[in-house]
Amino acid sequence: MDEPTIAGVILELCGKAVPPNFVDPADAAQAFAKATGRLSVPWQGYLDRVRETAVGLAREGKITIYRRGEPADPDTFKGPYKLGLPKS
Repeated sequence: MDEPTIAGVILELCGKAVPPNFVDPADAAQAFAKATGRLSVPWQGYLDRVRETAVGLAREGKITIYRRGEPADPDTFKGPYKLGLPKS
């Protein structure tokens, strides 16, 4: 069985989110921590990696980063954000 990745967890959660719902980065961090079973690192310790991974996925066009319900530029957004699939 392959080791879970943050990218895989984000993509899975975004694929299950029914619009207009988005994925909270904290939910992705918690899901990753649970999937790996690494109890030595609390889920909050994965938040920076979730953000970095989300930016990379957004640059590739696989997900969209949303601020206040609108797509945000992955290179310049600041503050709270959500994740979701690109709007078609």
